[in-house]
Amino acid sequence: MSPVLIEEHRTADGHRVMELMLNDAARHNALTLAMIDAIQPELDAWRSDDSVKAIVLRGAGEKAFCAGGDVVSLAKAMREGGDASLPEAFFSREYKLDYDMHTYPKPIICWGNGIVMGGGKGLLTACSHRVVTDTAVLAMPEVTIALYPDVGGSWFLNRLPGRTGLFVAVTGVRLNAADVLFLGLGNRFVESARYAEMLEQLVAGAWQDHDAHTVVNGVLRGLEADSQPSYDPVSPIREHYDLIQQLTDADSVDGFFANLMALETDDPWLQRAQKTAGHGSPLAIKVMAQQLARTRHASLREVFLSELGLSVQCTRFREFQEGVTALLIDKTGKPDWTFKSLETVDPAVVDSFFVSPWDDNPLASLI
Repeated sequence: MSPVLIEEHRTADGHRVMELMLNDAARHNALTLAMIDAIQPELDAWRSDDSVKAIVLRGAGEKAFCAGGDVVSLAKAMREGGDASLPEAFFSREYKLDYDMHTYPKPIICWGNGIVMGGGKGLLTACSHRVVTDTAVLAMPEVTIALYPDVGGSWFLNRLPGRTGLFVAVTGVRLNAADVLFLGLGNRFVESARYAEMLEQLVAGAWQDHDAHTVVNGVLRGLEADSQPSYDPVSPIREHYDLIQQLTDADSVDGFFANLMALETDDPWLQRAQKTAGHGSPLAIKVMAQQLARTRHASLREVFLSELGLSVQCTRFREFQEGVTALLIDKTGKPDWTFKSLETVDPAVVDSFFVSPWDDNPLASLI
């Protein structure tokens, strides 16, 4: 089975719209190294191909665009007898792909339908046209497996309104389409039933007469207007924005966490946020807070270089293997975290994660 299906759509005026489909619906299109390696050369080739006007990225099936990176393979690789070099290979090639998509000169439309988590969120945010549908559910739940929001998360979370980025990272909270649009993580809403219609309109576009981004904007703008009857404007993030600002108004992540856990509420959305943060890795919470602070003013390139070292270091520590095993392999849901609370996390361990594993970063050539 091909990890990525590629389809060419000939336009009415003789150009091409290329469609890339992550092809593993049974695993919610979890992002694998094979998928990354299938997409990268195609993007490289299309960059300078004048006949290619736009690219559409989607996931197979209706349940998920991409439910995250293939962390199960990464965790297994770090066990005795596994391929300990896999994390460096996976993250370096994943981040290069994300960076290239962020800086791509042609329109890339991501169809954010169904589950969009972790590595899938990285792909979505890297695209110029980030479509979310009525079935979209987005999250960065890395706290539950002792990682942190990577794939450029250090860049886009720091640019969310107020301190919502820290809240989203620590709580792994799920976001609906209205949340995503409010936060600016997506820029169009189109109902899920209109995918074929979108392709038809792209094929019929006047690419010869207009800038490619203008053509895509026109198509998505019209579809968004037609989709309004299916749009639910209720955004929990927006409704709780002032409270989120109050909870995160602390001198450290420890203070924010204490505020969150002390909150007495019967609001199911807030209760889920409390539960996820409370069950997450205290070490990961410390790491993600420090990473957001370190990269607050970093460029996109600097973010990906820093994330590569941090991600590799995270996978080398037992916490990551423990989290993935408990959540996704054995599925006990009861990880035995190294540190049981934020207060007991050893600062030296946290600091060790920010020491580069190399003299020369494998992503140093990014421009």
